[in-house]
Parts: sequence; structure tokens; C-alpha cells
Amino acid sequence: MSEKVRALHKNSNISPQKAGLMADAIRGLNVDRAIAVLALSPTKSARLYEKVLKSAIANAEQNHGLDVDALFVSEAKADAGMTLKRFRPKGMGRMRKRFHRHSHLTVSVSERG
Repeated sequence: MSEKVRALHKNSNISPQKAGLMADAIRGLNVDRAIAVLALSPTKSARLYEKVLKSAIANAEQNHGLDVDALFVSEAKADAGMTLKRFRPKGMGRMRKRFHRHSHLTVSVSERG
């Protein structure tokens, strides 16, 4: 198997659980099919993964000289990034914690064959 070329998007403003659903949808697909799936999905994570995937394709073509037609998504994942801790007032003078989760999106592409 040839080398993996990857692209990252760090601290994207989406929770890893929501982003992981889209990562599962594109993992293992050819890059043209993965871009089509992402373009037709209405979610925020699809827009973010589309940018990262196009960046990984450009890295493979420009920096490593790989054939774009033979590329597929070998790895797509969403790892936990920073978490902002906030508080909201609740009833009877109490406070409730709110967590604003962020994630690191990773997409790796490889050549088939």
C-alpha cells in the first residue's frame, strides 16, 4: 500500500460525536464519491470535511505526486479538541454547567493498488 497523505482541521467548532457520523460515511470511499456524498449532505460537519478532504487531495497531488483518480479516503476521524466550560443560571439560584466541545478533524488519502 502506498503512503498516506493527510490533512487536519484543528479546533473546529463542532462536537466530535456529530463530526464522527460524517467521518463514518466517507471512510473507504473514492475521493470523487466522497466529495459527492459531502456535497449532498446538509450538515455542518459535511462542509468542514469537504474542505479537509480537498486539502488532503491537493497535498497528495502537489507534494507527493500521487494520481488523483486512484485516491480513496483511507482514514477519516474526529478527535476531541478543547472544551469550553460555561455556566447558565437555573431555578432557585443554582447554576448549570454547559460544555462547548470542539474537535480535530483528520482525513487521510491513499492510492489504491
